[in-house]
Amino acid sequence: MAKQNYKFISWNVNGIRAVDKKEALKWVDETNIDILGLQETKAQAEQIPETIFDKNYKNLHVSSSAIKGRSGVALFTDLEPHFTCNCPTVDILDEGRINEAHFKLGDKEIAYFNVYFPNGQSKEERLVYKMEFYDRFLEHCENLKKEGKSIIVCGDVNTAHTEIDLARPKANEKTSGFLPMEREWIDKFLAHGYVDTFRHVNGDIKDSYSWWSYRANARANNVGWRIDYFYVSEDLKDNITNAYIMGEVLGSDHCPVALEIEL
Repeated sequence: MAKQNYKFISWNVNGIRAVDKKEALKWVDETNIDILGLQETKAQAEQIPETIFDKNYKNLHVSSSAIKGRSGVALFTDLEPHFTCNCPTVDILDEGRINEAHFKLGDKEIAYFNVYFPNGQSKEERLVYKMEFYDRFLEHCENLKKEGKSIIVCGDVNTAHTEIDLARPKANEKTSGFLPMEREWIDKFLAHGYVDTFRHVNGDIKDSYSWWSYRANARANNVGWRIDYFYVSEDLKDNITNAYIMGEVLGSDHCPVALEIEL
C-alpha cells in the first residue's frame, strides 16, 4: 500500500468567536489540512460559528467546558474515526480539554489527541491539578500503547520545556509554565517514548515561539514561549516529514503549529 503524507495543524485560538470576527481562520480554505485541532475555543458546540472558514469538514468533534465560556477544544477532519471521546478519565472536572479520536492510517492504529492542558498560574490548587492532569494523561497514553496504538498529541501544553523554548528563562524560573516540576514532567513524558516533533526536525533552533503575551509588544519583539506542541510515539518518529511553527498566522496570542507525517 502506497503511503500518504498527512498534514495536521494545531492552534490555540483564544476564543473561536473572537477569531471568527477577525476572519483569522480563513487561511484554512487555502490549506490542505487532514486534521485541524483548535484549543481554548470558549464555546459550546452550537456556538461554533459556521463562518470561520468555508470548508465543510465531514467530521467535527467538540469538547466543551461544563462552565460556559471557558476552555474547549474542537477537532475538524475529513478522515473517518472509528472511536471518539472527550477522555473523562483524564479531564475529570469536565473542562472541555480533550478530543480523543482513533483512526486507521496506513498500517497504523492512531490514537489522536487534541488537548488544552491546564494553566497553573492562577493559584496553587490549579498548579496541583495541572500536574495531576499531566500524570493522568501519560497513564492514559501508555495504556493505549499497550493496546497496540500509536500516539499523536497536539495542543497547548502550557509549559516551555527548556531554556531555548522561551525568550527570558531566568526571569521566569518561578513562573508556572517554566517551573522545574512542569519541565521535569515533559522530561518524563519524552522518556516514556514520545518525540517532540519540532525539535526532532529542527534541532536546537532558538527564537522559535508559539505564544506571546499581549503586553509590551511581546510578539513584535519576539519575546515569546514555545508551549504548543506535536508529540508522537517513538514508533512514528521515522514517519515524520516536517514539523514547524506558523508564526505568520495572526488572530490569537498563540500561532498554529504543524506536523506532516507519512503513513
